[in-house]
Amino acid sequence: MIRKQFLSTIEVAKLLGISRVAVFKNIKSGKIKAQKIGRNFMINKKNLPDVLGEVLTEDKKREIEKAVKKTIKEYGETLKLLGKE
Repeated sequence: MIRKQFLSTIEVAKLLGISRVAVFKNIKSGKIKAQKIGRNFMINKKNLPDVLGEVLTEDKKREIEKAVKKTIKEYGETLKLLGKE
């Protein structure tokens, strides 16, 4: 069986559960790294963990930490009470 190194925009759209147009928008915004081969964009499989959110970047880690702190600040007492149930 031959394993492909690159996926088409259609394959990535199916994998992510989004439209092909959404894939193009993500490519244009830089969220999905792609190479233009002829008239088509191809996505290297090695970039898929980033696309699928399997890799936490430092920015994402900071964003999560900020959200956790905000949640604790706003709902700390409620969370403590729920933890006792």
